[in-house]
Amino acid sequence: MRDPSGLRRDYGAAELDEGNAEIGWFDRLQAWFDEAVATDSIVEPNAIQLATVDPAGRPSVRTVLVKALDAKGIVFYTNYESAKAHDLAESPYAAAVFAWLPLERQVRLSGPVDRVSRAETEAYFASRPRGSQVGAWASPQSTVIGSRAELEAQVAAVEARFDGVDVPAPTNWGGYRLRPEVVEFWQGRHDRLHDRLRYRLADGVWVVERLAP
Repeated sequence: MRDPSGLRRDYGAAELDEGNAEIGWFDRLQAWFDEAVATDSIVEPNAIQLATVDPAGRPSVRTVLVKALDAKGIVFYTNYESAKAHDLAESPYAAAVFAWLPLERQVRLSGPVDRVSRAETEAYFASRPRGSQVGAWASPQSTVIGSRAELEAQVAAVEARFDGVDVPAPTNWGGYRLRPEVVEFWQGRHDRLHDRLRYRLADGVWVVERLAP
């Protein structure tokens, strides 16, 4: 097995200057996101690693896809009976990170999490491919199933149920919005002396701070 301690790569593709700190966190994130979308080597530019905690305080992290991004926060969708949804019901606060490694960048966000409106969920659900709509009904997310064949049988049953009609959004499926209170932008630099700018919400005002690498 390759020894990970021997892996080395120096960074230096860009720099992050707090001199233009008048740029708000969302405008900066939007600019970086657009660059990530335009970078062919980034397969899923809207992927985040989302961290939650269970009632015992044990953390859990998984990759999900952001489906809306605006000044209010980032939105992702899931089954409301999934493990992450149970965590958020008990502790409605989460942390997330966009990791755009080809650009030597990451963005970390943390803050409270709320369900989006039912209208917002249904509008997004209607835009999904039909196969994904069927899958939302068929999969009892995060529960133990007997086999792949069992899941595929459930998919077939859902397809039969909605044959010839639109697939509605399940009542136990919908969106969450993470409303960031802290947003950190990280740009890789030479010799591990990375640039880190943190936007922190304090008494309703965003404070911009440079952090040591």
